[in-house]
Amino acid sequence: MSEPSLIAASNTLLLCPFTEADIVDNYISWLNEPEVVRFSNQRHRHHDQESCLAYLRTFFGSDNLFLGIRIADDRRLIGTMTAYISTHHGTADMGLLIGERSLWGRGLGLEAWSLLMRYLLQTRKLRKITGGAARCNVGMVRIMERSGMQLEATKVQQEIIEGEPQDVLYFAKFSPD
Repeated sequence: MSEPSLIAASNTLLLCPFTEADIVDNYISWLNEPEVVRFSNQRHRHHDQESCLAYLRTFFGSDNLFLGIRIADDRRLIGTMTAYISTHHGTADMGLLIGERSLWGRGLGLEAWSLLMRYLLQTRKLRKITGGAARCNVGMVRIMERSGMQLEATKVQQEIIEGEPQDVLYFAKFSPD
């Protein structure tokens, strides 16, 4: 495998642009696995090669980022991240999916989240990073809290998840500059 462009890295993880070569059966299976997309609006769609390629193409020619999260040692893709960037406002809204369930609970989501947030604040010089999650998505809420984000807003009973209305919590972190 050729070396992908690197956006950010730690001893454990690499964040690289997601490419057409990443749209393989394993990736597509994450998007169709109910437990993986349990809290994502992706749970309402069936994904295939075409739908994944169409989504990837929405990032072409934009300031937005669609990244693959890779294990540094073996370059294995374990998840994805997005950053929807508004350069005019100096903001980005981030998203995260760890598709490899065997790696859940090991802190890799927090590590990836923190890497991308640092890149956006320091390298891209954005002034504010945001992210949101349903209150019942405890893992994602903890990631945002542990990364230093502050609760900014709550949309009460905004989404229906597993038949129950759920609040959506929005978090933010401002550049220290």
